[in-house]
Amino acid sequence: MSKAAMGDAPLLQVEDLSISLPPGAERPLAVEKISFELARNEILCVVGESGSGKSMSANAIMGLLPRPHVHPVAGAIRFEGRDLLQLSEVELRDLRGSRIGMIFQEPMTALNPLMRIGEQISEVFDAHGLLTKRERKARVVELLREVGLPDPETLGESYPFRLSGGQRQRVMIAMALALEPAILIADEPTTALDVTTQAQILQLIKSLQERHHMAVMFITHDFGVVAEIADRVAVMQFGKIVEMGPARKVLNDPQHDYTRRLIAAVPHFEPPDRRSLEGPPLLSVKSLEKTYVTERGLFTAGRRVPAAQAVSFDIKKGETLGLVGESGSGKSTVGRCIVRLLESDSGEIRFGEIDLARLKGRALRPHRRHVQMIFQDPYASLNPRSKVGTIVAEGPMAHGTDRATAMARAAELLRLVGLDTTAAERFPHEFSGGQRQRIGIARALALDPELLVADEPVSALDVSVQAQVLELLAEIKQRLQLSMLFITHDLRVAAQICDNIAVMKLGRIVEYGPTRKVFKDPQHSYTRELLSAVPGRHWSIPEVSVEAERQAVRS
Repeated sequence: MSKAAMGDAPLLQVEDLSISLPPGAERPLAVEKISFELARNEILCVVGESGSGKSMSANAIMGLLPRPHVHPVAGAIRFEGRDLLQLSEVELRDLRGSRIGMIFQEPMTALNPLMRIGEQISEVFDAHGLLTKRERKARVVELLREVGLPDPETLGESYPFRLSGGQRQRVMIAMALALEPAILIADEPTTALDVTTQAQILQLIKSLQERHHMAVMFITHDFGVVAEIADRVAVMQFGKIVEMGPARKVLNDPQHDYTRRLIAAVPHFEPPDRRSLEGPPLLSVKSLEKTYVTERGLFTAGRRVPAAQAVSFDIKKGETLGLVGESGSGKSTVGRCIVRLLESDSGEIRFGEIDLARLKGRALRPHRRHVQMIFQDPYASLNPRSKVGTIVAEGPMAHGTDRATAMARAAELLRLVGLDTTAAERFPHEFSGGQRQRIGIARALALDPELLVADEPVSALDVSVQAQVLELLAEIKQRLQLSMLFITHDLRVAAQICDNIAVMKLGRIVEYGPTRKVFKDPQHSYTRELLSAVPGRHWSIPEVSVEAERQAVRS
């Protein structure tokens, strides 16, 4: 039974809310006639894919819609007896922070890079005319300590860029809690975080909610997070709430087809039993070393950061090796050394009989085509000024293929990754994130590589789009007999796609073996820590029909 059902009166009531979009948008309403309640001591998870309207709903509650282009056209948002849609900007400003707080998805864009952390938290009190200067300083230290940040007196004097992603998110939580609001809105606060940091933030929000008796509206697209913390769930699609109910009921017995498809798209935590591959390695990495050295400044000492230390592994033909670990573990550095976007300090990167680490300049160029990379961010990795056909054809043309042949090959590859051939004449900004990642895959395949290095290729995607891209990669790998180094921090994804796993910590591989064996019987304490931190790890995803799974990844 949810906490809302145990006698707590609703703190917030959203009634038939509709929010308009500007002319020319893909639909007239961002949110259409949605209704829900939020009670004290309750965590309501609002789940949906990008464009479902979940963040728009939160911004409407906070009075942060980008008016006049996007604005409420119907309904009411009642908080403590007042309709928030009828309040003036001054009245809303008084409520923000004091009664309704918000944690934003990306702390680096929400925090002022030119202000110290303590000053930014202190601004909350200043905006509401509360506390003396001395009291504010003491309260800032108290808040930083409450959210679990080390040495809060010193950390308050730091700038945001000196903090890790998890620490910056804790600062955002401290700011949101500064005035002890009745409602906390958390907009995808853990999406960009490592699995262990994500687990810490989820536990922190849950414990703070219980300690302060808050209501929490938690926006996410991750059903693992829902399984971890939700009391109730509202599922949104195209601006409408299509299913709502107690978390246990929605997670284990979903009623709406869209909810079933979303749940079917969640990668299972149980790795399938895979046969071991025979034959010599296609790629053999031996004792790879890479250290970043920062130059000494006038007032700062130089730093040496070992990103790869004695890293060794093999990848056989047709094998997918998962390189997993937290941010800063060195996994992306290893991937970039293999494709020679970075120079390693020492060690071997042997592709067949050739040591790629020893080749430079013109000697390296003909071998680059054998190893290609799919980048994490499809927004940043595609040239916004070039048409998609040209982007895909550039590699072959750089290696001597004539333009007509290269463009014909580009059209063929776009079909292979599930895009219409007319995509070749469009620019990257005209595509969704999942479609852009498909373009990135087509570009990587253009040189007929034998090995793909995929660096977090699905971490920025919605769960159903993620499932589509993973199925596409598996299909292409099978069809073209490719090998793959799959870099990820998402252990659910690694469980489903990787034959073998190498776990990295602070530049070293601490565990290496078949995926199923590593998941079932982890030998290193760090591996056990990563596995135990996966949100919703104890939730068994309900069995769905084959047709539902097919719809989930292809619809």
